[in-house]
Amino acid sequence: MLTAFKQFIREITLGDSGKQEFAENDTRLAAAALLFHLVDVDGVIEESESEKLREILKTHYELNDAETTELIAAAKQRDDEAVDLYGFTSVLKRTTDETERLAIVEMMWQIVYADGHVHEFEDNTIWRVAELLGISSRDRVTLRHKVAKTAPESGEPV
Repeated sequence: MLTAFKQFIREITLGDSGKQEFAENDTRLAAAALLFHLVDVDGVIEESESEKLREILKTHYELNDAETTELIAAAKQRDDEAVDLYGFTSVLKRTTDETERLAIVEMMWQIVYADGHVHEFEDNTIWRVAELLGISSRDRVTLRHKVAKTAPESGEPV
């Protein structure tokens, strides 16, 4: 009852219907949550990684600024609530084709290389996600090399 009352007040005062833009099984939310997890996995959220996350989501999903901000906020919340990566990867595995799953792994590498270096937690996360998405080791490594060539100088072997 309290929830219904809060919803009623929100609708009256803010005109907010409470409609969730990104449903729990939305592929954009699943991909964004994986990408956000990657930004946060090493314990330090670099500005370059946050900017790259915003740029990637806005471009890939053709979102405006407000939608991108909403998607990132929803992704952060879902990542905070998640106990593992399977919930996100299972949505993507069921609802996307191999081309889109490869694009997601490529976006992950773009996030990782945004700050110029690859942390072992980031590398391990991409390996696990790629496995769960059914992406071969060969494709994962090929995408890593592709992104590394255009990344800021890192001094790390690829």
